[in-house]
Amino acid sequence: MLEFRFLSSDNTCFMGSYDARIDAYIAKAAPFAYPILEYIRDVVHEACPDVEETIKWGFPHFDYKGIMCGVAAFKQHCAFGFWKGSLIFGKKDGAAKDVKEDAMGQFGRITSLKDLPSKRVLVGYIKKAAQLNDEGVKVPNRSKPRAEKKELVVPEYFTAALKKNKKAQAAFEAFPYSHKKEYVEWITEAKTDATRERRMQTTIEWLSEGKSRNWKYQPS
Repeated sequence: MLEFRFLSSDNTCFMGSYDARIDAYIAKAAPFAYPILEYIRDVVHEACPDVEETIKWGFPHFDYKGIMCGVAAFKQHCAFGFWKGSLIFGKKDGAAKDVKEDAMGQFGRITSLKDLPSKRVLVGYIKKAAQLNDEGVKVPNRSKPRAEKKELVVPEYFTAALKKNKKAQAAFEAFPYSHKKEYVEWITEAKTDATRERRMQTTIEWLSEGKSRNWKYQPS
């Protein structure tokens, strides 16, 4: 819903997209969080008058040509972060000395307005975030490189049992790494020799039929 609101101390009026769900979110927040949430909301609108409010993942977010930033209130602290924080602050940006890189956004656990940078600095961050969205700059790929698979160590008694059953051996060798690992772990985690022997017999039986360790749970 669009509406006018007075945001700054000089009663300057900015127009942006306000979401009644955020009004309700702030109203339900703990007393300490109310001024923090209202302040951040006002500064975001002042710095980016065309910002649009919404709720994403259950928390208030501010969009401008895409996701820009978001705020959240918890029992004892608030959090505020930028979607493209790594592009705004960088890893060695001396100007962002008050920025804390952790899971709580770029400003750590916010328990009062004193935990936030000055309004001038905060406005600068918001304008930088809006500029990045204006220019269509993408967030760097955050995915971690795949860890290399460790070599699967097959016990000698397992290898010896496989050699006695060609079908079981062929099936085991044809299985992907994950399926082989399931069988090996199932057998080596046996707490007694008797349990290990029973599992070994079942393994050979299932392998000779081309079945994986968890074949019972796979769709037919």
